[in-house]
Parts: sequence; structure tokens; C-alpha cells
Amino acid sequence: MDKTQINKKKKAIVYFFTYAFLGWALETIFCLVTLGTFLKRGFLYGPICPMYGYAAISMIYFLRKIKSNTISKFFLCMILFTIFEYIVAVVLEALFGLRWWDYSYERFNFQGRISLPYSIAWGIIGVVFVEMIHPRVKKIVEKIENKINLKVFNVLLYFIICIYFLDTVLSVIKYIRM
Repeated sequence: MDKTQINKKKKAIVYFFTYAFLGWALETIFCLVTLGTFLKRGFLYGPICPMYGYAAISMIYFLRKIKSNTISKFFLCMILFTIFEYIVAVVLEALFGLRWWDYSYERFNFQGRISLPYSIAWGIIGVVFVEMIHPRVKKIVEKIENKINLKVFNVLLYFIICIYFLDTVLSVIKYIRM
């Protein structure tokens, strides 16, 4: 493996954790605004929602060739996020017998797992993400990458990965016991 390949993989991991955290923050703020109270969001103990990290990585790589067609980006994001959300809901329910979200109260929902209003929101969020958020985050990551010592970067990255896996294992144990 050449050095460029390794750097791309490490950047993908950095993006995953960045967007998993930002997704958790988005969910938390949304609940705070709509419910008026802090509500712990997500499957894990820590402040990340991996679903957002995986979705962001998917969008970065699937949509990088679509440069100017915002309508295409909107529909692709809407479809990708909706399918992904449905699959995650089914898998989490099958594994743990719990629902982390329920859109049954929404019009145009399917099995309470996905709904048209949220699918449209995912399309909008996806376009904003691809056209505005990720380019800015990419610049910040590149600046940090140029300033930080590679050994320090690697230690921090592996530390975060270990914490993530530990959090995942502890969370799975918690939900299996419920």
C-alpha cells in the first residue's frame, strides 16, 4: 500500500468520527428544540451516532463525481439516506428488539421506520453537507494534518478507534441485557 492510500483511509476515519459527532449534535439539538429537554441520542454511550458517520462517508465517495447537478444530489441523498435509515432500523430492531426512532405518527411513513418528510429532510441535509459542510471540514482536516506530527496523529486516531470499539462492545452488552 502506498502512502497516499493510507492517508485516504485515515482521512476517511477522521471524517467518519467528525460526522458521527456532528450527527449526534444535530440529533441532540433537534430534540432540545422540539422537546425542550436534553435527550441522549443514539445507540452508543459516547457523543457519536455512527449512522451519520457511515452516511457521510457514503455521500463523500458516491457523490464526488456529481459536481454541479444539485437536483440529482438531492434525490441521491434522499434515496441513499432513506434506504440506509430503513436498513439500520431493521437491523437494530432485529438485534435488540428496540426502536431508536419511530415515524408512525408521521404522514407517509413506512412501518414507522422511514417517512417522506424525513426523507426530504435527508435530501436537503445531504445537499448542504456535500456542497457546504464537507468542503469546509475537508479544508480544516487538511490544515490540521499539515500542522500535527504524524506520530501524534496516529496515536490519537488509534486511541479514538479503541474508545469507539470499547463503547460499541459496552453498548451492545447493555442492550442485549435489556
